[in-house]
Amino acid sequence: MVEPKSSHPYWPDALTKPTDSAALKPWSWALERLEKSHNYWIATSRSDGQPHLMVVWGVWWQDSFWFSTGRQTRKAKNLAGNRRCVIGTEKADEAVILEGTPEAVPDRAAWKQLIEIYNLKYGGDLAPLLESSGTENFTEAVTRWTFTKSRP
Repeated sequence: MVEPKSSHPYWPDALTKPTDSAALKPWSWALERLEKSHNYWIATSRSDGQPHLMVVWGVWWQDSFWFSTGRQTRKAKNLAGNRRCVIGTEKADEAVILEGTPEAVPDRAAWKQLIEIYNLKYGGDLAPLLESSGTENFTEAVTRWTFTKSRP
């Protein structure tokens, strides 16, 4: 993965624009928060544009954010109509926010590895919980986060 370039937030109403790049956090700081966050926020949009915000468990693995959801959940229905969404880590004062487009991952071998990673992170055997996420086929229930070019 090419390391993302850091920049100051776009804030059109700011009286002064920050220019000191020394104050920017390095990508390693963001990676630590992506890996260690316990809960993540996911924001999606309904077909009428109404926003939907939900907490999910997930893992940062292979330079992507991974989470699962059942096909009948609100977020899955929203993503079926509008693939764009936003993921945020749990601590607002140390937030890392990802904008992108999720995709289903049918690779069962990847999911076997992912279950092990979930188990290490969250404790116990989470395979039954992940597999019972409201779908008939666990491999169709999961989403891999991919990055897209963000807009100001």
